[in-house]
Parts: sequence; structure tokens; C-alpha cells
Amino acid sequence: MKKKVLATLLVGAMAASLLAGCGTTVETTGSSDTTTAPEKTQTTETAEAGEAGGSDVSADITLWTYPIGEWGNAETVDSLIQDFNKEYPGINVTVEYLDYTNGDDQVNTAIEGGQAPDLIMEGPERLVANWGAKGLMVDLSDILDDTDKSEIYESVLSACVNKEGATYEYPLCMTAHCMAINKTVFEEADAMQYVDAENHTWTTDDFFKAMDAVYAHTGQTVGAVYCSGQGGDQGTRALINNLYGGTFTDADHTKYTADSAENVKAIQALVDSKAIGFDASIAGGDEINLFRQGVLNVAFCWNIAQQLNADNNDAGLTNDGDEILFMAFPSEKATDTKLCGGIWGFGVFDNKDANKIEIAKAVAELFGVKVAKVNTMNVNGRYRRQGLNGGYTADWKKAIVTLTEDSKSIEFFDSMM
Repeated sequence: MKKKVLATLLVGAMAASLLAGCGTTVETTGSSDTTTAPEKTQTTETAEAGEAGGSDVSADITLWTYPIGEWGNAETVDSLIQDFNKEYPGINVTVEYLDYTNGDDQVNTAIEGGQAPDLIMEGPERLVANWGAKGLMVDLSDILDDTDKSEIYESVLSACVNKEGATYEYPLCMTAHCMAINKTVFEEADAMQYVDAENHTWTTDDFFKAMDAVYAHTGQTVGAVYCSGQGGDQGTRALINNLYGGTFTDADHTKYTADSAENVKAIQALVDSKAIGFDASIAGGDEINLFRQGVLNVAFCWNIAQQLNADNNDAGLTNDGDEILFMAFPSEKATDTKLCGGIWGFGVFDNKDANKIEIAKAVAELFGVKVAKVNTMNVNGRYRRQGLNGGYTADWKKAIVTLTEDSKSIEFFDSMM
């Protein structure tokens, strides 16, 4: 399957800088020397369709994206577009880079003015539960075949689909959010007795006991609840949802459930804690900086990229050299914490132009990269519709990337802050 031209280019051409440099394990399950492709036959019609490629397709496509890893790096994105244009020279992709402070307003203003982009990189909370529910998005089910679905976690795939079965997000990547504590300060405060350090878990009750112990030891705010900007609520949301079993949306992703009894109980518990501060002016990145600087001793916005960050000290240490321990968000039983992550992928707005919609879907499919497993093998071409064209795809070498629990992340996706 000629799956994702840019995925192959990314993994192949950028292997040294993104894969080897990130410590990712690569296994080979096939060999170009030993794998023999069975012969395939084509009718003249399908052969011509396959050979036609995208050279005769033309359109202007707008893509809006948040700075998800290297998707915020114009130089990297431009190189991807250049590779894309080698196959589709007539498709002009214009990229608009959104930020987490004003991006949401920018998109909503464009929608209200009838100027929504053709493609947007977003999450299911907007693509499915918001814009999809309002009938603004295009169903992408036809560009996700059974092979695609088998390589995507069921929980991720279900979040991208509404209750009627329409797929409003073509998932690209997921970043799991967690917490972090200043283990050095927790030890000084005798708060580690409330932490299962081996499993990186704790109960809701033990979380608040630990917060109280650190507060009594330091006399200052231990952690800060924040919500500035569209991207500034990941940790706050995950913390509140997990404390007493709340959720962010209903099971069908049709409405938000921030005011559920479980979430209200969690918010009240945080308000009642002297150790927790509330500051609506800071976002996730600000909270991370305050944690690294030692102003806060708990961070609610954390992920593997942050744990491995060595900009100001060795990985796993604060700026002052204190040890950082990553933790799951607390839950009532400690073992029922739900994974809270940001699922990012492409959505296509229904701009009432059938031709541009099909082209946008093709761009989404070709730009799509699945980072789930990594093997290198020869893949025989097969007949399929690829965006605007049909025919047998070329034989190609497929690279699939696997991230193990102890490996570094692929920075193209996971350098989130």
C-alpha cells in the first residue's frame, strides 16, 4: 500500500535526525534482498489511472495547524510540502500557523465568516464534539481502510468517530499527559509515604495528603490550576476528570460534561486545598517553567518529552538539580486512572466545494503519519483509490515506527511545549 508518501519520506530521509537521534528501536521484519513481490496484472485503464498521478490535479488548499511538535516549524513543514508537490505540483498548500492563545478565536471567527480552512489539525473535542456535531466537517471514513484501523488504538479511533459512525478526524498522533512532582522536596516533606513511586500512582486521598505535607513544609503553593489559552488546560482537565471519575465529554462526544457531579466535586476539593493555587493567567508552558524553576513543586502539564528535556539541566532534573518523578493523575482507587492525552489529526471542513473537499481529503491522507510500530519491509502495490486517483500503487519500502516505553519520543510529534 502506498500509504502516506510523506510518512515514508519523513521516516526515510529524516531517520538520522529524528529516529536515531531519539533512541527509537527499529526492527527489520522484511528484506529487500529476500522478499519477492508477486506479479500483479493491470488493465490498461487502471494502469493509466495509476500512472497519471497527481500531475493533472490543481487546487489551492489552506491548512491551519497548531505547533504540535515540528508542525509548528515552518522550515520542516515547508520541506514536507515540497516533497508533496513533487507528486502533486498543481496543488498549492498554504499553511497558517495558529497559537494556543488566540487560535481558537481565529478558527471560530473564520467559521462564522464562511472562511474556514480546508484542512485543520485539531483534536476530537472540536472536530467531533463541536464542529462535527454542528455539521461543519466532512466524513473521512472512506480514507481509513481496515489496515489503517488495525494500526490505531481503538480508544483513539473511537474518539474520532461520532455515534452515527462518521469519522471527523484522521488521527495522526497522541500525546499522553501526566503529572510530575519534585521528588527531592517531597522526600524532605515526608510526602513520599503517600506516593507509589514504583508504579507512579496515587489515590485521590493520598494526593491531597501529599499536597498538604509539602505545603506545610514549604509554606508556599505546591501546584497551580491554570487555564489560559486554548492549549492551556490539558493538565487541569486531566486532573479534574480523574480525581473522582469525571469525563470531558459524554460517551458519544456530543456534549461537554464539565459540570457533572464528579467534576464539580473535584473542583471544590481543589478550591478547598490550601496547597493548590488558581491562576487563570498562566498556560501549560508557564506552569512547566515555574515547576522547573522550583516555584511550584507539582506540574499538572507533563509528558515524556518534558521528562526527557535537558535544556537547563540533565533530563529528569529541575533547573536546581532536584529529581523529577513523573506520576499518573490521582484517582479514587489509583488503578483506575484514565489515560488523558491529546489526540491530534486532520479534519476537513465542508466548504461546499466537492472538488476541493476530495483534494483536501487526499492531502490529509498523504500527510498522515502513524507512529505506532516500526518495522521496515517491502510492500507490494495494490489497487486502491488514493485521493483523487485510482489504480495500482507502486511497490515501496514501508517504515513503521515503534515507540517503546523506555524510548525517547519522536520529536516531530511529541515536543508539545
